[in-house]
Amino acid sequence: MNGEHVILPKGRLGFRLGKGQCMRVVDVEGQQVADVMAYHEKDFYEKFDQGATMDSLFSSKVKKGDKLYSNLYKPMFTIIEDTVECHDLYMPACRQEMYQLLYGRTHLEVMHTCYDNLRTAFEPFGIPKEDMYYPFNAFMNTVIDEKGKLSVEEPKSLPGDYIRLRAEMDLIVAVSACPADIGKCNGSSCTSIRVEID
Repeated sequence: MNGEHVILPKGRLGFRLGKGQCMRVVDVEGQQVADVMAYHEKDFYEKFDQGATMDSLFSSKVKKGDKLYSNLYKPMFTIIEDTVECHDLYMPACRQEMYQLLYGRTHLEVMHTCYDNLRTAFEPFGIPKEDMYYPFNAFMNTVIDEKGKLSVEEPKSLPGDYIRLRAEMDLIVAVSACPADIGKCNGSSCTSIRVEID
């Protein structure tokens, strides 16, 4: 599935990424979060893990040269290029229940979520539905204050900013153009994400 693929606002994309292949996730218009989730192609038990990545890096921040790890503490990706260096390893994929709890929105008011996007993108590959996804949230700007309070602020990514990841194992990947239209997560509006695979 080499080439360029545009994910429309609030949309998703699922694809295979072979070991050694690279994917570039591009913020087309700026300030748009992209949830990136991955599984080992042959063993769906092994998947990207936020906690294992922070534990392995001794850091909640990632930069060029860092690896993103699976729940089995094996490298899944290496960051080859990164024009932003502001991403999130804390937040789960947004979902209906989150909107209800945090924003008082009903099921009928929420049409798109990252949870649903990721689940739908993985379905054609036979990956079972998860209770929750804990993705690598590219371009998300999560801030922790001195009292430990978390807040999601406007992304620092500008139009055309990107992160390029190299697969360190054969993967099935899903990317969601985050549909959160409340708060500062995606700046002022939800826009598109471009994925370039080579």
